[in-house]
Amino acid sequence: MAADVQAEFDGGAFLRTHILRPTWHFVAAQDIRWILEVTAPRVQRLNQTIYRREGLDQSTLDRGVVLISQELQGGRYRTRAELGEALADAHLPSTRLALAYIVMNAELVGVICSGPTRGAQQTYALLDERSPGSAAKTGDVSELARRFFVGHGPASVQDLARWSSLTIGQCREAVAAVKDELDCATVEGVELWFDPEAPTAKPFPVALLMPLYDEITLSYPVINFPQADGHPHQTGEDLFIGCVIMAETNVGLWRRSFKGAKMIMEVALAPWVTARSESLIEAAAADLATFVGKELELTITG
Repeated sequence: MAADVQAEFDGGAFLRTHILRPTWHFVAAQDIRWILEVTAPRVQRLNQTIYRREGLDQSTLDRGVVLISQELQGGRYRTRAELGEALADAHLPSTRLALAYIVMNAELVGVICSGPTRGAQQTYALLDERSPGSAAKTGDVSELARRFFVGHGPASVQDLARWSSLTIGQCREAVAAVKDELDCATVEGVELWFDPEAPTAKPFPVALLMPLYDEITLSYPVINFPQADGHPHQTGEDLFIGCVIMAETNVGLWRRSFKGAKMIMEVALAPWVTARSESLIEAAAADLATFVGKELELTITG
């Protein structure tokens, strides 16, 4: 249930931080430090263009880390806007992208991470206070690769590089170090690595409600779900949360909002989708409503 997941997050069992790419990810608390050691240098290099454009030299970034650390000391949780106010008082960049990247830098150097949510707002906390035990956990790039293929395989070295932001060279070395723990299959000339103990997936009729930034499309761009004839998406519009996948085909769009005890879901489908297919979509929507603990109000058009 979503409430249980939220409680685990607020309790610090897993944390939100910038850890693989210049975007947020969730990470188990015990793994946050060693993964940062592996990936943060690469993410920092990717951030250099923005740092320069926003006038964030190393001195400014370092001063930001010190000030943010002081602001959070003693188990205090602050939103990004509140950290921005503290930065402004110290005459440091404190708005928009500059604020976002000063805070991101503090995450990447392992000083801060997510705190518990405050209503609908995310907060930050000191990593030393939020997850002091994470310092004892160790790992390296080969362990990161092994976990990727166990959780994401079959996948290629290129998929690992895209997911982790590490270089192809780093990823090849990592795969070489753990290949004896993985199985490999060559498909169309590409080596795909996977967990030898992974269960064999069996196809079955189901509708998948995929979020807009679902990892299956971000990590595996070679996978391309073709749009069905009459698909409702209009070029240039981005109004829906995600797409509806059936039989490896993108057959429609969906979005949801909350109003009181209700989850209001709107689904727009290609006109040829059958009544039987709609029942599978209804089942998927009902599962999501149950997960978030809301009463479903569903509208399907097509």
